[in-house]
Amino acid sequence: MKKMILGAAMLACVLAGPAAAQSAVPKQIKIVVPFSAGASNDAIARAIAPQLAERLKTIVIVENRVGAAGVIGSEYVAKSAKDGATLLLTSSTFLTSAATQPRMPYDPVKSFAPVAMVGQGPLVLAVSGAKPYADLPAVLDAARAKPDALNYGTAGIGSLAHLATVMMNESAKVAMTHVPYKGAANAASDLAGGQIDLMLANYSSLAPLVQGGKVRLVATTAPGAHAAFPALPPAASVLPGYAVEIWVGVFAPAGTPPDLIALYNDAINRIATSKETTALLDMDGTAPAALSSADFGRRVADDLAQWRQVAQSHHISVE
Repeated sequence: MKKMILGAAMLACVLAGPAAAQSAVPKQIKIVVPFSAGASNDAIARAIAPQLAERLKTIVIVENRVGAAGVIGSEYVAKSAKDGATLLLTSSTFLTSAATQPRMPYDPVKSFAPVAMVGQGPLVLAVSGAKPYADLPAVLDAARAKPDALNYGTAGIGSLAHLATVMMNESAKVAMTHVPYKGAANAASDLAGGQIDLMLANYSSLAPLVQGGKVRLVATTAPGAHAAFPALPPAASVLPGYAVEIWVGVFAPAGTPPDLIALYNDAINRIATSKETTALLDMDGTAPAALSSADFGRRVADDLAQWRQVAQSHHISVE
């Protein structure tokens, strides 16, 4: 009887095929960050890495592959082996780059397997402390009174803040002048000096200037009131339907075994709520997310469609 049962079990395994076997966790996992060391995404990756190593009982390292607004590092992961050993940790700029660059070495949806969203949160709208605008309605009134007179800074043409501001202007039916910089820090410096009037940015990039009274926050891009910014109204209170929430997430090369994706998804969802991770997320008013890989994939596809529509309708392209 025992031999018959054993034989049936072996036959079931044969019939099920290789897909029934559990994929092995790689002996070493590399998290690629397509931005420079010390940036917010890099800090989050380095907080996640040791926790992921502990949960998966393996070695996890972080590697920075910088260039072309995140494209170089992303391409490296897209073309890596599909064995779960190489992951990409990136942000919403992953999609704005794809939406504004006509020739990409990968497809942001088809070339990657979404693993997990670490967290999401809004941008904040800041005005120069040298300007008289007390709130978003005052900014928009000034923009309507003198089209193109107000100028806004961003980290560059096609950046997330650029597309988000274009969306805001379109929703408000106003025209402002775009001043692209090489990085948000340069724009923030000129905002503090009064050379530009306003900018959308992550809170952490503006925090010292806010605390020093050099710039003033007037709104968030959250869809509603946000716990991290209780004193700031959402722009949606003035511009119904306007909302931009940026995220940080993890991807693997397309074709990575689904059981590894599920294992990584569960681990990262748990790690996102740890004190080490939330301490970094809190700096930008970002909250941990706990999406399935499928739900994260749908979010990625929806966001990409939105950014492509904005870029195409306003002829925003980065060669």
